[in-house]
Amino acid sequence: MQFHETINRKLFTDIIVILFGCFIVSIGFAYFINPYHLVPGGVFGASLVVHSFIPAVQPGTIALFIQVPLLILSVVCLGSNLGIRTLVATFAAPLMINALSSIGYDNPEALQALDPNHLFGGNINMTNDMLLTCLIGGAVVGIGETFIIRTGASSGGTDIVAMIMHKYLKTKFSYALLFVDGVILLAGLLVIGFGIGLDAEAATGSWLLSFYALITMIVMNRSLAWGLNGNRDSKLIHIVCEKNKEEDIRKWILHTLDRTATTISARGLYSEEDKQLLLMAVRDKEVSRITDQIRRIAPGSFVIVTDSYDVYGFRWNELPQNDGMDFK
Repeated sequence: MQFHETINRKLFTDIIVILFGCFIVSIGFAYFINPYHLVPGGVFGASLVVHSFIPAVQPGTIALFIQVPLLILSVVCLGSNLGIRTLVATFAAPLMINALSSIGYDNPEALQALDPNHLFGGNINMTNDMLLTCLIGGAVVGIGETFIIRTGASSGGTDIVAMIMHKYLKTKFSYALLFVDGVILLAGLLVIGFGIGLDAEAATGSWLLSFYALITMIVMNRSLAWGLNGNRDSKLIHIVCEKNKEEDIRKWILHTLDRTATTISARGLYSEEDKQLLLMAVRDKEVSRITDQIRRIAPGSFVIVTDSYDVYGFRWNELPQNDGMDFK
């Protein structure tokens, strides 16, 4: 296991941010997801399924027993380098979930059953408002994960399984991750929804919980994306124009729009005429202005607008430093 960390002020600041993020994530799981037996994929979703069989062990503890072996596998199978930030995130979130759950329930039996009727004396029982529970729980967890990921930390989780599948089974990472989370969702449906493998007394769930869990997962991912990207919503514009129109577009971009772009010489496949390809990153609100002006300057241009996850460089963001898991 390799560590590549420099002990400095930024590291301590990042650890504080990670702990705060883990605390927010723990609130979402302990008070809005776990009490209602929602299984939104991932390690914490898997831990809730296992908890149904061994209620004496808290979900946070189960998640810890899943995550630690996965991190070891990432080192052995993927050659990853573990940073202090990643280790802090790995241990802090599960332990905080346990602590907050212990505070929230008024007796050990309610804690084992994760009974929302006994959550803070039933004062925040949202059994009759499941949709609101999904929205709040997913948003809170997503926002908490934003703080963790922004420091460069990673708890690994099901991503590691997907990466191992990608490496050894030659499966696309996105498909592998979808498969892993899908298996966890299916397990939640069978075990918690239909009560397969549970005693009659323990099988108190509903198959509708899987749909609520899916909503929770979507909200979680969207709030995480919003937290990471904010309102920047960068777009990538490809402009294929006639070569004699390049100078007009160039002047407008530089002097009126006050932006820059990258030009690439191109050639039309059908017309066999010389073309110019302009590639530029812009804000979402600038797209309509640009397309309208291109229509005026070079109406024969071919314009492609795509979403951009993020943009780094001049006038945008600094290139991030990854101090989490570095997969070789």
